[in-house]
Amino acid sequence: MKIIPSSKGRHYLARVSIFLIAVALIAGVAGCVLFAHRLTVTSTEGGSVIDPGEGTFTYFAAQCCPCPQLVAEADEGYRFVEWTWTGHVGAGIDPDSPITYIQLGGDASVTAHFGPECTPMVAAGGLHTVGLKDNGRVFAVGDNSHGQCDVGDWTNITQVAAGFDHTVGVKSDGTVVAVGDNYHGQCNVGDWTNITQVAGGWAHTVGVKSDGTVLAVGLNNYGQCDVGDWTNITQVAAGPYHTVGLKSDGTLVAVGNNDEGQCDVGDWTNIIQVAAGGAHTVGLKSDGTAVAVGKNDFGQCDISSQSWTDITQVAAGGHHTVGLKDNGRVVASGDNDAGQCDVGWSNISEVAAGGSHTVGLKSDRTVVAVGDNYYRQCDASDWTDITQISAREYQTVGLKSDGSVVAVGDCGCDVGNWTDIIQVAAVDSKIVGLKSDGTVCYAMGVYLWCNVAGWTGIIQVAAGDSIIVGLKSDGTVVAVGTTYDVSSWTGIVQVVAGHIHTVGLKSDGTVVAVGNCGHGACDVSSWTNIIQVAAGPYHTVGLKSDGTVVAVGANRRGECDVGGWTDIMQVAAGGTHTVGLKSDGTIVAVGDNDAGQCYVGWTLMS
Repeated sequence: MKIIPSSKGRHYLARVSIFLIAVALIAGVAGCVLFAHRLTVTSTEGGSVIDPGEGTFTYFAAQCCPCPQLVAEADEGYRFVEWTWTGHVGAGIDPDSPITYIQLGGDASVTAHFGPECTPMVAAGGLHTVGLKDNGRVFAVGDNSHGQCDVGDWTNITQVAAGFDHTVGVKSDGTVVAVGDNYHGQCNVGDWTNITQVAGGWAHTVGVKSDGTVLAVGLNNYGQCDVGDWTNITQVAAGPYHTVGLKSDGTLVAVGNNDEGQCDVGDWTNIIQVAAGGAHTVGLKSDGTAVAVGKNDFGQCDISSQSWTDITQVAAGGHHTVGLKDNGRVVASGDNDAGQCDVGWSNISEVAAGGSHTVGLKSDRTVVAVGDNYYRQCDASDWTDITQISAREYQTVGLKSDGSVVAVGDCGCDVGNWTDIIQVAAVDSKIVGLKSDGTVCYAMGVYLWCNVAGWTGIIQVAAGDSIIVGLKSDGTVVAVGTTYDVSSWTGIVQVVAGHIHTVGLKSDGTVVAVGNCGHGACDVSSWTNIIQVAAGPYHTVGLKSDGTVVAVGANRRGECDVGGWTDIMQVAAGGTHTVGLKSDGTIVAVGDNDAGQCYVGWTLMS
């Protein structure tokens, strides 16, 4: 029998339902405390943020609430480069992915950066290898004795070139950056503009301007930089001591050392690309054949055989020549003592030749390399989807987008099985990895430990010579490998480690430090209004909220002479030099410059 409540009963039930709903809402709020956080979203030219859009948005952030998703979309002819941010966005943001999530812990601002599309490429120097990714970032392996592999912070690059001990990059705005040996001024390209292509020789650099004229800096003992009267140039190539220019009509000009006849190219015609080797020059003709002149002691100029047909690109090394065929296969002639001509590859889209090694870029954007690997310049086979790198002394570590880690150099560290890593740090012969669950992994040679010291809730790691430091989400700090006590530290928002000291930045802008402070690197107790810290082996640097910089510690090479810096937005500390990024995107540097590490006439913002 159906029972129908009376009108009075229905009113009572309605009041009870409203009461229960209110109780549920109150209980829900009590279990999930809500905080209103503002998120400001902007973008640069070349694209937009389509989710959640652009502007200022308010989120009620709590542990049981979802994290905002960010989706960036590039315009035609442009590509997504990276996210940058200020404020509290959590550790989950992937700066290199156009689709990512953030965990708001307070007000924050994020910007999506875009740049012109670029084509991946490789370049090979004397003892190092350079790779340009399609997002405009650059990676390098091999000999780094002059800092020629210090390209991890380059962005918006459209072309790279490698000299013997230096590396050059063309930015999307036509300016040029360079690192490495600068003894002869070969890296003094900071004032170049409207550049479309660059080439690097032994100790000189050449650049083609958009109007077809050419610039050159560096060693000029054979006249290899005497290019001031060249016009209608579309491409340049540089050997150790000679320079070759391809003109728009398919003819060539050349200057510099001609002892082996490497500059005798005046009668060549129908050339579409040129390469310069140790003492020989190679030209690709429009019919897919190749010509060469110069030193031929190893047969590097013997490229007239049937196998050298249907060629689409040529490269010249120290004593060998490489050709890419239209079917993706590769041919090579010349010196093969180190195996640099063992190029039975397929699906290759570009080739590069170094002093005694050869590099190929495959159509799937992976890299293969053969030849001399003394400085591990051929250890680029696993270059894919790199999101963060860390380098110290004789090793390079890369964090991949899938959370795995790769490493090359003088470490022998077994990190191949690491997963779910969100940050890496390298120091001397050790590698430290922070996992997404807040635990820490540590590798030294063949020895591997994960869940270091049982740590949990870690949001940032740093490594010194004999210490690993972890910053916990509650602002406290833990450390292993040293007797220096950081257990009393609270309210910490960033940690860094020098050779034998550790520094912590507190949320109130003050700084604490412990360790062996014989050089005064721990004299930071008077610092206030600090927003970022950096540590070299024996000095400490602090960035103040007004854009000025302070530094203490060893100053033997002037690495602490930062008193006149203004408008700084980030600082970094090297072995015996200090670098600052200004708000206009330019760079300042002081300290040791023996390897050209302070020649930073770059602009990192367009």
